[in-house]
Amino acid sequence: MAPRRELPLDANALELFARTVAAGNFAQAARELGLTRAAVSRRVAVMEAALGQPLFARTTRALGLTETGRRLAVRARAVAEAAQAARQSYRARGDGLSGSLRVTAVPSFGNTVLAPLLARFQAAHPQLRLELSFTHRRVDLLREDVDVAFRITSRPPPEWVARPVLRFVARAYAKRRRGLPLREPAQLADQRCLVLGNPADSLSMRWWHDDGRQADVQVAPACTSDDLATLVGMAREGNGVVFAPDFTVRDALVDSALADALPGWQLRAPEGDLVQALMLPLPASSPAALALVRFVQEQLGPVLSPTAAS
Repeated sequence: MAPRRELPLDANALELFARTVAAGNFAQAARELGLTRAAVSRRVAVMEAALGQPLFARTTRALGLTETGRRLAVRARAVAEAAQAARQSYRARGDGLSGSLRVTAVPSFGNTVLAPLLARFQAAHPQLRLELSFTHRRVDLLREDVDVAFRITSRPPPEWVARPVLRFVARAYAKRRRGLPLREPAQLADQRCLVLGNPADSLSMRWWHDDGRQADVQVAPACTSDDLATLVGMAREGNGVVFAPDFTVRDALVDSALADALPGWQLRAPEGDLVQALMLPLPASSPAALALVRFVQEQLGPVLSPTAAS
């Protein structure tokens, strides 16, 4: 694997190296750091590539240090001890959180679910400054100095710590009117479809029924947008059928502004049906980031199997 370009010998890497040395093997270090063994091994390999020399003398039974590894371990241990002292000093100041917390999320989740939770979280920690960015762009946590990223993904990057916060179902929703609900996905071809993104003139969709049946359908979008809230608003006005995660339309379902237009059928996106919070490896994660993720998990409840929106 080609070496990563971002700061292979920064403080985070040195602390990881020091803790790996102290643990005695990659597996134990991975457990302590909240990473996979492969992630730890890969980061050590990046450091070795940057130095041009091996750090560990690997055998089938033991993990020893090379001469270069022993010299680097002295400095890495100092970095790790300083980081630990800083964390202990921070915790000693009490439970109140302060400083800045940078958070990013996909707009559909950020605007509908996360925003009210952030308001309550900041009310509990008034000294904490929030910096929010709700975007579809894949933000690089390390390069862009972001603390927490809430993303829709079933396969989070192995180099980050992932915590599931919400499982959802994507369905078709529309204002109640004559001709709805539909019985089969094929009937969508005759509907005004409101589609997120910028697909071609025709969009291929695969639908799954709760009983296991599948159906493929081609639809011609009547309207496309990069903002799902806009499409949901248009659907509320009776302008067509919108395809959306259930968490984006819960209020509209409660007040009967929208209804399930294709009962029993769900749309499975390639990204999966799970919102996860991604953070830097545990030694580098700020107390505020860890506290926010715990708070969101507690507020949203256990991540269970998806259920139909009612």
